[in-house]
Amino acid sequence: MPAAMITPAYVRTMAAYNAEMNRRIYAAAGRLGEAERRRDRGAFWGSIHGTLSHLLWGDRMWMSRFDGWEKPTQPLKQSGGLHDDFAALTQARAAADEALCDWAGRLEADWLAGEQRWYSGAAGREMAAPRGFLLAHMFNHQTHHRGQVHVLLTQAGQDPGDTDLFLLPPLD
Repeated sequence: MPAAMITPAYVRTMAAYNAEMNRRIYAAAGRLGEAERRRDRGAFWGSIHGTLSHLLWGDRMWMSRFDGWEKPTQPLKQSGGLHDDFAALTQARAAADEALCDWAGRLEADWLAGEQRWYSGAAGREMAAPRGFLLAHMFNHQTHHRGQVHVLLTQAGQDPGDTDLFLLPPLD
């Protein structure tokens, strides 16, 4: 995806969307008991808790590259255990969403048009790609795993609400 397709306004919208969807997903997950959140439901990261932990891990990993956030200490394969306690996970998620929205508000088109270089533990090598493309990936990764959690929550009898961007009230 060409970097020109991704603008600072798009990033701000997606950061706000991400934060709102996380509030809804975490509220629904919070209505479940601990055992239900941790039950292995056959998802790639096992449980609702594991998938939410991995999602926060991924956001922190990308933002450590983009904005100098503290890099997660767990390797990818252990990212489902980023936080063992749901209350701590919920607080960390809210703090990350606030920081991501703040960062998006400061984002400039020149930075967005540049190239990002990093070491990928998943690929085992140095990588480089346009930042706009990588931000599209980060937001896609969020949506992908939140969609998985949405299904798991629905199967557990919880309704996280609408997830369609166009159905949400204005996010800015």
